[in-house]
Amino acid sequence: MTMLKIATYNIHKGFSQFNRRVVLHELREQVRELDADILFLQEVQGEHTRHVLRHQNYPAVAQHEFIAEDVWLHHAYGKNSEYRYGHHGNAVLSRFPIAAVSNRDVSAHRFESRGLLHCELDVAGGNIHCLCVHFGLFAKGRKLQTRALIEYVQSEIPADAPLIIAGDFNDWRNALGRLLSAALDVHDVFHTHTGKPARSFPSRLPLFSLDRIYVRGFHVQHAVVHAGDAWGRMSDHAALSVQLIPR
Repeated sequence: MTMLKIATYNIHKGFSQFNRRVVLHELREQVRELDADILFLQEVQGEHTRHVLRHQNYPAVAQHEFIAEDVWLHHAYGKNSEYRYGHHGNAVLSRFPIAAVSNRDVSAHRFESRGLLHCELDVAGGNIHCLCVHFGLFAKGRKLQTRALIEYVQSEIPADAPLIIAGDFNDWRNALGRLLSAALDVHDVFHTHTGKPARSFPSRLPLFSLDRIYVRGFHVQHAVVHAGDAWGRMSDHAALSVQLIPR
């Protein structure tokens, strides 16, 4: 493998901003244009029995399965939050076989259910560890979740293994990057490529850096924030993509 393209995207449960309409069909086409080998998704609706009844064009399968169909043959879903009519969480979609899956609850309190989804991918005879995360809205909770992430990686993943951590960190003050870099030897791909974190929120005109892609064992070739009118009609977050070259 000479090049790997990955992307991360908070899909807002398949609804436009302010939950005005279902945008899953447009979102699926938009995401497929990224041509990512590995796609990290947050706020994925695994099931919602009322949406299927209320919206004529709502898919009958889980959102990550609908997006992955015929493009990403391998996928995994980690349930974070469960309620009366369904549940949502994180998902990883991959063109490579997924050798192992683990989902870890890192909720800081009962009012915000958060998790990290760990997928070990079999890529060209080697393994790449991929963690899809969605952290909380409050600084204290994010610190606890960062500590849980660090402890998990240190205990479950070899220190020299290629690693990708991507998702919605809600880290608009960039308070967590140094902790992750020092503990896990990872680096923010946008900071490496442009000298500063990517701005990803709100998607029409991004001002805040909420989403991140951290890597270990890769060189960054190219990194892009996918924002503007077309993306703004899909979710309140912009998508991030990066091309990586294994070391």
